[in-house]
Amino acid sequence: MATTETFSRIEIAGRVATRRDGRNLVLTLAGNPDVARLLTSPPKWIKQATRKRTGSGIELTITLADDADLKVGQADGATYINVFEKPEPTPEQKAAAQAAEPVAVAEAEPPRPNPLPAGGVVRMDAKVGDGQTTLSFTWANPAGAAVFRRGDAIWVVFDAPAKLDVSTAPKGVRPLRGVEAFRGADYAAIRIDAETDAPVFVGSQGNTWTISLGPGPQAQPAIVRISRDAAGGPATLKAPVAGATRVVNLPDPVVGDTLKVVTALGPAKGVPTRRDFVDAALLPSIQGLAIEPLVDDLAVARDGEIVRISRAEGMTLSPAWATRDKEDAQLGAPQPAIMPALVNAEWARTGEGGFMRRYDALFSAAAAESANKDRQAPVGARMALARFLVGSDLSYEAIGVLNALAREHPEMLDDPEFRGLRGVARAIARRYAEADNDFSAPALADDPSSQLWRAYVNTQMAHYAEARGFFGKGVEAYGLFSPVWKARFARADAQAALAQGDLVGADARVRMALEEKVPSEEALRTRLVQARVIELQGNQARALKVYAAIATAPIDSISAPAQLRATQIRLTLGQITPTQAANVFDGLRYRWRGDGTELETIRALGQLYLAQGRYREALEALRSAGVRLPDLPEALQLSADLNTAFRGLFLDGLADGLEPTQALALFFDFKELAPLGADGDLMVRKIVRRLVDVDLLPQAADLLKYQAENRLDGVPKAQVSTDLAVIYLMDRKPEAALEAINASRTTVLPTALNAERRLIEARAWTALGRYDNALEIIEADRSRDGNDLRAEITWKQKNWAVAAPLFEKGLGDRWKTATPLSADEEGRLLRAGVAYSLAGDEGSLARLQARYQGFYEKANNPEALKIALSGVPTGRLSVADFGRVSADNEAFAGWVDKMKGRFKTRPAPVGAAKPPPVAPAKQAEAAPTKPDAKG
Repeated sequence: MATTETFSRIEIAGRVATRRDGRNLVLTLAGNPDVARLLTSPPKWIKQATRKRTGSGIELTITLADDADLKVGQADGATYINVFEKPEPTPEQKAAAQAAEPVAVAEAEPPRPNPLPAGGVVRMDAKVGDGQTTLSFTWANPAGAAVFRRGDAIWVVFDAPAKLDVSTAPKGVRPLRGVEAFRGADYAAIRIDAETDAPVFVGSQGNTWTISLGPGPQAQPAIVRISRDAAGGPATLKAPVAGATRVVNLPDPVVGDTLKVVTALGPAKGVPTRRDFVDAALLPSIQGLAIEPLVDDLAVARDGEIVRISRAEGMTLSPAWATRDKEDAQLGAPQPAIMPALVNAEWARTGEGGFMRRYDALFSAAAAESANKDRQAPVGARMALARFLVGSDLSYEAIGVLNALAREHPEMLDDPEFRGLRGVARAIARRYAEADNDFSAPALADDPSSQLWRAYVNTQMAHYAEARGFFGKGVEAYGLFSPVWKARFARADAQAALAQGDLVGADARVRMALEEKVPSEEALRTRLVQARVIELQGNQARALKVYAAIATAPIDSISAPAQLRATQIRLTLGQITPTQAANVFDGLRYRWRGDGTELETIRALGQLYLAQGRYREALEALRSAGVRLPDLPEALQLSADLNTAFRGLFLDGLADGLEPTQALALFFDFKELAPLGADGDLMVRKIVRRLVDVDLLPQAADLLKYQAENRLDGVPKAQVSTDLAVIYLMDRKPEAALEAINASRTTVLPTALNAERRLIEARAWTALGRYDNALEIIEADRSRDGNDLRAEITWKQKNWAVAAPLFEKGLGDRWKTATPLSADEEGRLLRAGVAYSLAGDEGSLARLQARYQGFYEKANNPEALKIALSGVPTGRLSVADFGRVSADNEAFAGWVDKMKGRFKTRPAPVGAAKPPPVAPAKQAEAAPTKPDAKG
């Protein structure tokens, strides 16, 4: 019997006769099968199960829950019953059920309520305050509106032919200079004469539109996106305008032409800047759209919320300014380098006009080029802009331009220069994995310049062996780079050589880097690597002098690692104490943050804390940086140190000197570091054993509960949950013990574990007073533990005639061995005598007395044994009184002591432990060992 998220399954060996009766399934079973768990704890989607004995076996009735269904079948010589939630009807079933129903005909959308008020006049309310002039128009129902600029005028157009009363317009108030009202057959409008740079805001609330002139706190409108209509046919522009209501032909008395205006309901949305096309221009709008036709046959139509701008023969969609500056922008455009991943110094030249003029010219050409959505359109202007950005160290901007180009022209991903240029931009932006992905493209397989970049990025990612190989392949292109990048490439190869233990090669690369004429910052970074070479060559005194000199640099990214190395050398040479070194490291980790230096500093600090016994501070320091900077190569070493420290504390015994509560608190604060599998269970078991020894049972239960719920599955989870249930029983919490057992059920378990779980479950039912359930669970268990529990249950039931033989059976032939009785054996004998006495079985009582009277002298309580085995009351205690005194408390205490002993000797859980990794980024999940029996 087992339960998953989607169904519960019951398997019965052999073929079983079944019949369905509504929500009941009746099974006829031969013999006396074990159905105790089904009767006492039915799985999900089964309401209850009942058993009725017949002459040939039993008749088992399973009642389904209201929302459940089942399926019965045979497989592998067994009958199975799958119970699951009743599924929703399939579309075909729904269609069949609805076939007889009449099909509803969609009705036309009801007309919008008329916004015109009674009398057809809409009064304009004007307010002046806080530097703003606010004009409000209230309609009978929500009206569509458009608000846009044209020259010095701000137009407000409504989609209803009301008479607008603007007599209250303020005068002599900036930025408002005048208001004039207009009325057409299907619209009303006002033309506001205002200062050209006056901010305009539009708001709608209910039936009221508000136009505010002047700076204020109002929100900006949403943007209406204008795009080419992808549908077939003549070239057309389209714009989704939420709540569009009407297309109005609006005559402009000042210009003398007619605009096409699209009104819409609120909230405000518009086109923020003027958009010029060959056939039309879209005016900047705060609400709705305003189109200025430049040809006679321009059509504007509304289809629901989609507005289309078109001509009969199609529009010419190139922007009007597309060709004005194109030739000028391309005259000085940055040209491709001789290798795909080279960076030419000429790319960053700006000329006499300066950076912004150069950038604007290249950007305008790129924007004009991107307006052509043809797949065969040129891409030269955008590539030129990307070269300029890369040459100017604007890597993120270059990545954006190149990514947009790749989306529009996927074929560029096969272009060597595109891949090299984007790889360079990503490397400069420290997106090393993405850069390596570009440089490893097939198009760059034979390019030496890309190989140098691969050497650089692989060094940053701590792939040192690969980095050295790539540097050798890229030497051909080394001399073509700028001095700065030559120094960086050589320094990166020196770092890779150091990591590989090649001190000679590292020294040679450092000398190559120092030959280049570079800024002092680059030279200091190279000197820092040189000092590391000197240190590893064994000349710590000389290296210390170099580090100390570099540590005085005013650049923290250089001085911080130098101070770190210098402090480590001073500690090694005994010039400072560990406490002094820890103080330096603690201050240094806050002085410079965000790169590998911070992680190296925290790693050194953590090791010092561990050596000083400051375990909590060590774990907190090691964990904090690894969480903040998980992608840095140094984070792998930090993670390895953290896991090694945790294992040393709780597996190797470093935490044994802590008080149990202190060890528990430390474990819980860093519980995510506990490994899965046998090692993790052993770690938890050591702590649990210490907690149980000092009767801290709730804390021990919390620890095992976390382990079972968050870190284990399958058989290991079942074993840990079994221990959890035992602790709950020791703490007199039988309900929690049953919950732990039920939450860890699985279809197959090792035979011994399954038997143990049944005993614990039965003991929990016993503690709850459900003696029949407990006896059902252990009905087939004939082990010694099963008989002992069965004896306890019958004792609690006061079934003396059954309990007495069971207690006597538990003693076996102990009377033949003359050694003194143990406390447990004395308790069994005591109960057997009391039970025989209360059952009136004088013969059995006499047999016990004859066999065990020689043990009185050396017993812990000889008088009690004499009373129990004689059945004759002496002194103040009768046999019945003695039974009440000696019954449950002593038995429970004995069981608890037995369980404590089991926790000390219990083996590791079923499930292989993962070997401790050298530098894990994350804990690997342990695979459970295959169980050997069903349960």
